[in-house]
Amino acid sequence: MSLFAKLYQPVSAELIARASGIKLLICDVDGVFSDGRIYLGNDGEELKAFHTRDGYGIKALRHAGIEVAVITGRTSAIVEQRMRSLTVPYIYQGQENKLAAFASLQQQLALSTEQIGYVGDDLADWQVMQQCGLSVAVNDAHPYLRLHADYITSLPGGFGAVRELADLLLISQQKFQQFDGSSS
Repeated sequence: MSLFAKLYQPVSAELIARASGIKLLICDVDGVFSDGRIYLGNDGEELKAFHTRDGYGIKALRHAGIEVAVITGRTSAIVEQRMRSLTVPYIYQGQENKLAAFASLQQQLALSTEQIGYVGDDLADWQVMQQCGLSVAVNDAHPYLRLHADYITSLPGGFGAVRELADLLLISQQKFQQFDGSSS
C-alpha cells in the first residue's frame, strides 16, 4: 500500500503518473480553500476561514518547485492577503472567464496542459478542469464535477482538501517531507 493510500485513500498508478508531471497547481478559492460560505458583517465586512494545513501544503509545493495560482470569480482583499502570505505569485480575482486566466498562466509559464492541475468545487471550474492534465474536485463539490474529475479529495473544501492534493503531488514526485516551514 502506498504512502498516499495510507494517509488518505487508494489511488491508481495512472493518477500517480499524472500527478508526477504537474508543474503548476491552479486552485479556485471559495469552496476549495474555504468551505464556500461567506460571512458578512453589519458594516459590510466579509470574512472567510482558511485552514492552516492547506497553507502548509501550498508552502510545501512552492518549496518543491511546483508553482501555485488561484483563479476566482470573486474579488476579495481577504483572498489577496491570504495568498500573498502563502507566497502564491499568481492571483487572478474577479475572473468571470476562468479560461482566459488559465490561458494567460499557461502561456506565461510555457507549460503543456499535462503539466497543469486544477482543483475546483463548482460548475464555473469545469471549463478549466477539462483543459488540465489533472482535474480535481473537492469532496463536497457539485456532483457534476465529482462525476468527471480525475480525482475527488477525501476531505471537503476548507478542511484540508488543498493539503491532501498537495500531498498527492509531493508524494508522486518524491518530494514529500522536504519542507519543514510554518503552516501560516
